[in-house]
Amino acid sequence: MEDSEQESLGNGKINDKAVVNVSNVIDENDLESLQIDEDFMNNTEWKEKDKHIFILSSAGKPVYSRYGSEDRLVTLFGVMQALVSFVQDSDDVIQSIHAGDCVIVFLIKGPIILVAVSQIYESVDQLSLQLRYVYNQIVSILTLKQLTKIFEERRNFDLRRLLTGSERLIDHILNFTETEPMYLLSAIKCLPLSSTFREAIGQTIVSACAKIKNLVYAILIADNQLITMVRMKKYNLQASDLHLIFNLVSASESFKAAESWTPICLPNFDSSGFLHAHVSYLAEDCQACLLLLTVDHDLFFTLSEAKQRIVERLRRNNSLEAINAALAEPPTTVAELGVTGLRHCLYKCRTSQQLWSPAVEAPYHTEEQAVRLRRVYQQLHGCVHRHNGALKLAYQQLPLETMLGWITAGFELYVAFEPLMTKRNTINAVNKILQWIHKKESRLFIPTMPTF
Repeated sequence: MEDSEQESLGNGKINDKAVVNVSNVIDENDLESLQIDEDFMNNTEWKEKDKHIFILSSAGKPVYSRYGSEDRLVTLFGVMQALVSFVQDSDDVIQSIHAGDCVIVFLIKGPIILVAVSQIYESVDQLSLQLRYVYNQIVSILTLKQLTKIFEERRNFDLRRLLTGSERLIDHILNFTETEPMYLLSAIKCLPLSSTFREAIGQTIVSACAKIKNLVYAILIADNQLITMVRMKKYNLQASDLHLIFNLVSASESFKAAESWTPICLPNFDSSGFLHAHVSYLAEDCQACLLLLTVDHDLFFTLSEAKQRIVERLRRNNSLEAINAALAEPPTTVAELGVTGLRHCLYKCRTSQQLWSPAVEAPYHTEEQAVRLRRVYQQLHGCVHRHNGALKLAYQQLPLETMLGWITAGFELYVAFEPLMTKRNTINAVNKILQWIHKKESRLFIPTMPTF
């Protein structure tokens, strides 16, 4: 086992030739508002944000800013577009700029450019992952086919017109990527549930939907956790697409009021077209959300009837009660694992792309400390993944905790221990964690997804 160094900020550079004259890329009509823009960018509240996310078109048109008004930042968008164009003119692609504690990451996706500016020691790969999720969210709303066609016909098109009302989805997925470890690990959380009830729920959905043609997926989720998923035999669903579904449900309170019929593009399933989703919560006394996804846009009433059959059968076999009991059960505490010195851990089953972790407790119970733990995990994850698979085990003794990251063919494990844990004690503790997870795995994970 090797002591690993702290996660670096990367080695991307920009040379002296990349100095750009801003006046060359700003329209004369915008110059009058330059002082207003400078006043806004010097606003203390805006400047104190430790991370900014920007989206613009390849023509420099503002699309989205996480904080502030895009119209007040027009000159800043012009600079970002100029940097991208300058490097492209040299037959290259700009990826990142590093300036002291600040890292700027660019993601160029056809007609749109996404930019992350961070001062919180996130790696280039982690920031790129967040930008890919934002890009996927846009594709989920429009489809890649429509997005490409729009800019082929009108290079200067203002994409904000099509995204009006959808900014909340982008905001929400950015919050998710910063607070939910399943985004960092590209995995899904499962609702802890006995295998007997989980199988009963899956079979209930199968029997209620088996005769419906063109039904691709039936997904049951609650509290950003997967209860079960039934799929067509030839189709799987990647974690990143499921994350978009989680984000849609979590960000849309309107789904709780009535059955909904909404298009959604899942980029890794088919980026060129929409699936049509019947979305509804099971019942007033069971706040689990059922999504029935089909390629047929005329199936709303058929799927509505199927949903009613599913609820009736789940109520008869006591599965609704089981779901409610699982949602009401407090998350597992670190003490229940019985591992000396353990503070927290993240476990990912790599074969199923599923994640489990205990409750976040002291000393990480305050928001400040919880944020610090997430950043330590980010650095550890970046450390073990930046070596292209060559580093399997990382052991870090930090001032406030001892960290261990371990990657095998079957799992990834990231653990926070008390600061004085020795390597030998750490190894013994990890073995106990794995033993505990193995005993509980039928409840914590979904080994196979039923099919129609």
